[in-house]
This record gives sequence, structure tokens and C-alpha cells, in this order.
Amino acid sequence: MTAMKCLVTGGAGFIGSHTVDRLLAEGHEVRILDNLSKPVHLKGRPTYLAPDAEFIEGDVRDKDLMRSALNGADVVYHFAAYQDYLPDFSTYFAVNATATALIYELIVEDKLPIQKVIVASSQAVAGEGCYKAQDGSVFTPDIRPADQLARGEWEIVGPDGVVAEWTPTPEDVSNPQNQYGMSKLSEEMIALQLGKRYGIPSVAMRYSIVQGPRQSFYNAYSGACRIFCLSLYFDKAPVLYEDGQQIRDFVNIHDVVDANILVLKDSRADYRAFNVGGGEAYTVEQFAGICRDVFDRPEIELEVPGAYRYGDTRHIFSDIAAIQSLGWEPKRSARESVTEYVAYLNKQTDIDDILDYAQKKMKALNVVRAVGS
Repeated sequence: MTAMKCLVTGGAGFIGSHTVDRLLAEGHEVRILDNLSKPVHLKGRPTYLAPDAEFIEGDVRDKDLMRSALNGADVVYHFAAYQDYLPDFSTYFAVNATATALIYELIVEDKLPIQKVIVASSQAVAGEGCYKAQDGSVFTPDIRPADQLARGEWEIVGPDGVVAEWTPTPEDVSNPQNQYGMSKLSEEMIALQLGKRYGIPSVAMRYSIVQGPRQSFYNAYSGACRIFCLSLYFDKAPVLYEDGQQIRDFVNIHDVVDANILVLKDSRADYRAFNVGGGEAYTVEQFAGICRDVFDRPEIELEVPGAYRYGDTRHIFSDIAAIQSLGWEPKRSARESVTEYVAYLNKQTDIDDILDYAQKKMKALNVVRAVGS
């Protein structure tokens, strides 16, 4: 592939920075646009940032700045996003959706010769995903009722009143249950539909739970690997919400980067959304056990206090057949992801114990609740 100039928004972040490294390794020129927002970049510009990449500090909602960042670019990887579990709903849409619309607005307005736009979407777009009722019919449930969760009844119940079976969720399912997922669905629609309308090849990547080094230590909500590993790092028991039997799929950061590069090169990906998942189902308890094994701390018990996070999905597992049809496969295991993350964690010298702070914050927002409350 001919060397190109790539703009990577959010390029100082977890997925963005790894993608920047690969693009540089493949001979491309890279410009990063990132506002280094807190708490993700609590301590400023990260030391892992590639020195060979041009860096612009600023906000993707700034039209003049975005126009300058797009100047001369051939490709846009749009990873800048707002996430967490705060009730500032408008910010999710301003950053995740409106800023995406701004990119297309500038491409059309300035007649920019952008060859492809790749946006970071999320498994959260699928909400609870797909379930199968006893009669074999497949349905997509809405958020579990608060009174059901308060009774400690965790499973999704089908239309027949019987506990339903989870099934892999393909890309044609979109039923987001929270502000983040809704904003990401909006972003997908903007990218794919405006891309088609104006002939701008565009791809949306619905990442499952991405794991590996460079995940921020200071995000109050997301990152199972981060949360469990920090607990073990500080000699604390990893806390499992509900009963710990929730199904998830975890995908390695290097597999994600492989997918990001693949869709840049393959025109069959244009104007499509792809699930990018790990291909193997784990319970949360199993994944926490992997973290404990990697730390070699068998004496630390996993804690299941009967608490839950209102709005969490019960089970979600992405069907990755579509991107597999392009030749991509997840090659790294969850254990490899955790092992690399722990090695990264052990190299840090100034990690604050923020777990108690994060728990108190989510309880104050009434996100974390106790059974019976």
C-alpha cells in the first residue's frame, strides 16, 4: 500500500496510540489530534506516545482546529470519544456524534480528498444483544427492570416468562441501553450514511471489551482488566457485580489494531459496520480468575457482595463472522492480554489507588446498587 498521511483523533489514547504505532511501522505519516482530557490522561501527555507522529492538542469539536488537522490527510481514524458512566448526556453526543458529523461536514465543505474514514464504535450499540426464547424465537430485550435487579434476579426472561438463552449478536442488531451506546449508534449512522451519500468510503468498528497495555488507570467505570488487576496490585479482592456469571467477550488490543489496518486496505469493508470481538465467551468470574492467576495470588478470594451496576448488560457476545470473512481472526487469548497488561502495570511508579474513589463515585450517582435497596 502506498504511504499515506493519517489523521488519528484520540491518538494519545489506548486504541488510538497502538494504531498510531502500527501505521508508523507500516510507513505511513501520522498526525494525532487529542485533547488529553482528564481523567483518562490525568497526568498529561503519555510517555508512550510515538515521537515520530505530529501531535496537535485540542478538541475535536473545534471546527477551525479540525479543519487544520484534516489539511493534507488521506485517511481519518476517528477514535476520540467520551465515555464513562456520568449523567452529562449531551457531552456524549457532542463528542461522539456531533464531532463525527463535523469531520464529514469539513470533507464536503472543503472538498477534501479523504480516501477513507474509520470510526471507533462499540459493542454497546447492541445493548443486551440477542436472546433465544424456549420456542426458538430470537429477541432483543431492553434494559432489565430496576425492581428485578433489586430482588437479585439477574437473568433475561423471554416473552414466555422463562429464562432466555443468550446467543451471538450480529451487526444488524442495534438496541443501545445507555447514553454511550446511543451516541455510538448515532456516530455509526453519521459515518456510514453520509459516507454513502457523498462517496467517502467509511467503516464503523464495533469493538468488544478491548484489553491490553495503555488502558487508563483513572477511568471510574470501564475496563474489566484494569479494575481486577488494580485490585490485585493493591492486595484487594476483585469485586464481581451480580453473581459474576455474566457472559462477555474480550479482544486483545493487537488484534484490534490488526482489524483497524485490515479495513483500511480492504475496499470490501467500505460502508459497513463490523463487530471486532475475541471470539470466545467468558464469564466475568472466569476473567477475574485469569487476572488472579497471572498475578499468582490464589489466596485472594473473588468478592461477590450482591451489588450490581444498574444499566449493565447481563450477557453480550459479538458475532464476528463478518470481519472474519475479510480474513481477520482474533489471535491472542484473554490470558495474553492480561499478562501484557500486568507487565505494563508493574513498570509504573506512580499509580494511585483510585478504586475506592471510583466505587464511591458510582454509588453517589446511584449506578452501583445493593440487592434489596
